[in-house]
Amino acid sequence: MKVIEIEGGRELTGQIRISGAKNATVALIPAAILTDEEATICNVPEITDTDALCDILKELNVNVNRSTESLVINPQNMKNVEIQEEFSKKLRASYYFMGALLGKYKKAVMYFPGGCSIGARPIDLHLKGFEALGAKVTNEKNKYTVEAEELHGANIYLDIASVGATINIMLAAVRAKGKTVIDNAAKEPEIVNVATFLNNMGAKITGAGTSTIKIEGVDHLHKCFHEVIPDRIEAGTYLIIAALCGKDLRIDNVIPEHIDSLTSKLEEMGIKLDIGIDYVRVLEVPKKLKATDIKTAVYPGFATDLQQPFTVLLTQAEGISRVTETIWENRFMHVPYLNALGSDIAVENQTAKIQGPTELKGCEVVATDLRAGAAMVAAGLKATGKTTITNSEHILRGYESIIEKLTNVGAKITLKEI
Repeated sequence: MKVIEIEGGRELTGQIRISGAKNATVALIPAAILTDEEATICNVPEITDTDALCDILKELNVNVNRSTESLVINPQNMKNVEIQEEFSKKLRASYYFMGALLGKYKKAVMYFPGGCSIGARPIDLHLKGFEALGAKVTNEKNKYTVEAEELHGANIYLDIASVGATINIMLAAVRAKGKTVIDNAAKEPEIVNVATFLNNMGAKITGAGTSTIKIEGVDHLHKCFHEVIPDRIEAGTYLIIAALCGKDLRIDNVIPEHIDSLTSKLEEMGIKLDIGIDYVRVLEVPKKLKATDIKTAVYPGFATDLQQPFTVLLTQAEGISRVTETIWENRFMHVPYLNALGSDIAVENQTAKIQGPTELKGCEVVATDLRAGAAMVAAGLKATGKTTITNSEHILRGYESIIEKLTNVGAKITLKEI
């Protein structure tokens, strides 16, 4: 088991450079097999989710070469074999291979994907989309077989604006016959990044980033070079850390409009920011932070992935703040550990009531999932004394070089294996 230890209460100064977006990368890697040639993806973060997807590529006999921040993926000798549970269970995003294999070979066989336990995460919308495109879906002991004699365009309405379903249907539809329209599509920047990648390979996708995406199927996708966008959730996490314990801490390689919902809340709390073309810098944090309320929502609303770290900041605000979670029902598993550190948070239904400010004191806590782990890091950096975070494997799934990045700006933080 991996454990992160933090000696908190230190001021952080300098610059943190943001890596490529995890939530884009985990879709781009499966998408790369749709080409008949070679795809080069740069600005790829070195995280365990990337490693897990590359392991699946190797099982499919896809040639993968990593050079610094780039992945070169060549599927010319690829074999469409069953993806075993030992690979699919490592991360939720393994399900993107369903759409990609279905699109290319008209058949995909894999076990139900894994990932963080933040709530019920069915793939019904994905499967309904595949069926609308002409596929038959069978499930036997958690093993899904999705196959079609031919995929054809269809009009597909998503009951929920799901990022995963939107991308998976895109992957299946790019090589289908005719035109596919996805209505009530998710609008996240990662979807735009994936659509751009596919278009660079010769796909015909319009409307990505809006609620209606149109896809004209093509027979062939060619080689391309593509860059992963900066990770808006990583940027938001470090920006929250900067507000908690930074002194002139600058977050670089950011697309500021991707985190507008966060920066507007920080400013509402009284924090002065310098927002540039590709950076955000925390200039001044008032001695008395103003309490505020947030409610998670699909993009461009307040990101559910930033809710947990942001809750840590709210423990330092004057008065009562409220956090309402609308996306995942188990997204408050970090609260008992924040309370163990000294916070005063009560959860009722899907709303957390935070009374602040409270002093945080280090103790042993658990990273119950990826973003809860990020919240524990933020809290540990703010707390006095030593904080020990167990199950830190979750954190390494989504934050590239987190120990090095924080150490470089003055944190006393180490990663150990026990």
